[in-house]
Amino acid sequence: MKKENNSTKSFIYIMIGIMIGIICILLVLKYTTLLSDTPITKTNNGKTIVEKNSISDAVEKAKGAVVMIEGEKNSELASTGTGFVYKTDASYGYIMTNEHVINSTDKVTVIMANDEEVEATLLGGDQYLDLAVLRINKDKVVDVMEVGDSNSVSVGDTVFTIGSPMGYEYRGTVTSGILSGKDRMVSVSIGNNSTTEDYVMKVLQTDAAINPGNSGGPLLNINGEVIGINSMKLVEEEIEGMGFAIPIEYAMSHVESLEQKKAIEWPVLGISMLNVGDTINLYRNNISIPTNIRSGVVVISIAENSGASKSNLKAGDIITELNGEKVDNIAYLRYELYKYTPDETIEVTYIRNNKEHKTKVTLSKNTNPGT
Repeated sequence: MKKENNSTKSFIYIMIGIMIGIICILLVLKYTTLLSDTPITKTNNGKTIVEKNSISDAVEKAKGAVVMIEGEKNSELASTGTGFVYKTDASYGYIMTNEHVINSTDKVTVIMANDEEVEATLLGGDQYLDLAVLRINKDKVVDVMEVGDSNSVSVGDTVFTIGSPMGYEYRGTVTSGILSGKDRMVSVSIGNNSTTEDYVMKVLQTDAAINPGNSGGPLLNINGEVIGINSMKLVEEEIEGMGFAIPIEYAMSHVESLEQKKAIEWPVLGISMLNVGDTINLYRNNISIPTNIRSGVVVISIAENSGASKSNLKAGDIITELNGEKVDNIAYLRYELYKYTPDETIEVTYIRNNKEHKTKVTLSKNTNPGT
């Protein structure tokens, strides 16, 4: 009798254990991506297709605001790129793109999402921002992009682009990936000189494909909101799977000036300069650098009536910091400098005769910035 009771109890315990195990498995499945993603069911030619991670709704939401851009010079096609309508007012629609897309063109045409070609007016652009604003009549606007916030997107989140890689034939191309990084510091060459590093930008990184023709197009989050402006100026040909975009907040903080056809007033120290490592040009200017100094910016000359002319800086000084932030070269000096506005006073740390010194410089303004 005891053996039968023990067997019965064991059987009950086993069944209870199995039931608990099944419940645990169901709970795990319920709260993981295996079951938590809501499948999207589509019917095409009588066939049912189930998509678990489709971004088609977000693409549909955003694509009407994306345009292809063609720039002409002397009646010949000079450049192509992408842009997007980011706002309208009572009379006009406003399009954002990269400055290098429309640089050196005398006519800009935008091809809307409905394939209508519209001549656009260039309101303003800036090479250091690599941003430009175009204007078209409001009745030509197909849709307006919803502006998001790159600060609300995390590394690993899904992002995608819509653009015109390789020109007209592939307009409206969608590529997707993840946000690979934030606050990346990337060197930028101004103009067509790709051998110099003129400036440093803090940008978003993605593995979504960004090809020639995607420049100026939107980088979008899973809700179809623009979080960045793609730029081929930030991509090297030998690198794959690393695209970069200007954060939308940075762009929007300057866009009003561009809309009003105002040149961006960048602050300048009032000096001409060379990198510590530019030994040939330093030699030509009769300047020698101590062998123990391997980074910094060398003052070559000082402009009259500039902020630098009223400070203790002299030709031959090696600038190492601006307001306590290290500057390894000219590109990083400009990055730190452009955090400020003309007429602000900053502290400059420099080396003279192998000794560190500090001086105050009141910044001047220049619409064609150098230093």
